[in-house]
Amino acid sequence: KIMWKNMKLNINLKMVMASMVLAFYGLQSYAQDYMNAKEVTVLKGIAVEGVDTAGVHQDPTCPEVLLETTMGNIRIALYNDTPLHRDNFLKWVNCGYYNGCIFHRVIKNFMVQAGDPATRKVDPLKKEVFDTAYVVPAEIRYPKYYHKRGQLCAAREGDEENPKFASAPCDFYITWGRNFSRRQIEYLIEKEAREEKAYVLPNKQVIDGYVKYGGVPHLDGGYTVFGEVLEGMDVVEKIQNVVTDKGNNDRPLQDIIILKASVIR
Repeated sequence: KIMWKNMKLNINLKMVMASMVLAFYGLQSYAQDYMNAKEVTVLKGIAVEGVDTAGVHQDPTCPEVLLETTMGNIRIALYNDTPLHRDNFLKWVNCGYYNGCIFHRVIKNFMVQAGDPATRKVDPLKKEVFDTAYVVPAEIRYPKYYHKRGQLCAAREGDEENPKFASAPCDFYITWGRNFSRRQIEYLIEKEAREEKAYVLPNKQVIDGYVKYGGVPHLDGGYTVFGEVLEGMDVVEKIQNVVTDKGNNDRPLQDIIILKASVIR
């Protein structure tokens, strides 16, 4: 699955200049809306200025799933306001699909990815049939949820064959990304605006989040974020640091297996 390819946006010079003027006068959120309005349709999340809304602690009713892996346990929460992805993920957990899946694609300082049916480690004599011939409609709630470190996100096919950003049925990834100083993230935003590569450009709140947590900002607005890691980021860090085979789609040299996935709340 391609989850890193950027869509070329038609951001003309006039829009960029207008955005920069708005941002100069401290109206970052308005500048963000101006850039987003005509370029990509996202389900606008409720973002409260100064409050980090990318946190499940604001909704204690979120379902939780435990991934028991060969490198340790990862506890994740699924957001209730991305219900299609939440229910789809729970379906795969409850039917046992993720038991035996490996982290088949790992890129240091980027993300760890699992769920590919072609890479499941299961008993070859045990016949299992799973319907994976569908996609999940995008539920991009940006800027409420963004690709800060530790987010659970849906992988998908590339932009050209998938212009509506629909998600793969079972592949998911957990973000790691890189750390940013404020100047570094501002430079990245300027570069993406200039090169017309960004799906969306972040407002002040999202910028603050990336400075605080780190992450993968260039994926924002193009991929569905539907949960986050509550415990086990030390395990995610260990996974993203393993040695991989670059010539085999960044697959770890030693398999990292999800032994069991279970709903715990």
